[in-house]
Amino acid sequence: MGRADDVISLHGKLALVTGASRGIGAATARALAAAGAHVILTARTEAGLIEIDDAIAAAGGAATIAPFDLKDSDAIDRLAAAVASRWGKLDILVLNAATLGTLTPVPHIALKEFDTVVALNLTANWRLIRAFDPLLRASDSGRLITLTSSVATIPRAYWGAYAATKAALDSLVLTYGEEVANITPVRVAIVDPGATATTMRARAFPGEDADTLKPPAAVADAIVALLGEDWPSGTRRRVG
Repeated sequence: MGRADDVISLHGKLALVTGASRGIGAATARALAAAGAHVILTARTEAGLIEIDDAIAAAGGAATIAPFDLKDSDAIDRLAAAVASRWGKLDILVLNAATLGTLTPVPHIALKEFDTVVALNLTANWRLIRAFDPLLRASDSGRLITLTSSVATIPRAYWGAYAATKAALDSLVLTYGEEVANITPVRVAIVDPGATATTMRARAFPGEDADTLKPPAAVADAIVALLGEDWPSGTRRRVG
């Protein structure tokens, strides 16, 4: 079991991080690569992925970029097939990508926007789990980590669409964890990053001083530290 003062080594591990072009996703990708993992970077913005890829390479790490829209279910399946063909396994899957949507009363949520939030925050993650399940099982220590929010369990006015999808994703991931826990080495964990200086946070709390918040790198370090520990499937961590 890892300790906080241990140097975590992920050499030989293959990781995939969604929403890796900025914020927590970018920081997590860089931290995983710094620990030795080869990281597959996914996001819609190719330029952002190239920037993170360059930063990882400059630091001596290795990454592969896969720019596409996670709402494209066929693209998820194609990526899984490509990973299976090249590597035959996936050791770490970090489900980070999400969209906030408009903060508005539940009856005022536009149908198209609600569908978009559900498609990215919930359906895309289900498709990722579905597509990469065989590759996680092929690893001797498959780990699935999903990023959550406090609004998944503590209702907040006007956050209906985002909160509903986060709550549903938590339930989906924990259910998957129960299904694989006793028959495979795969384990799942939910990480609540808490108040973090991200673009999404700035949009949700426009008057907040970002300098008072933890940086995305603090969350990334907590995720890497978690990967250095032994933990039961269904573990939930909040980054203070």
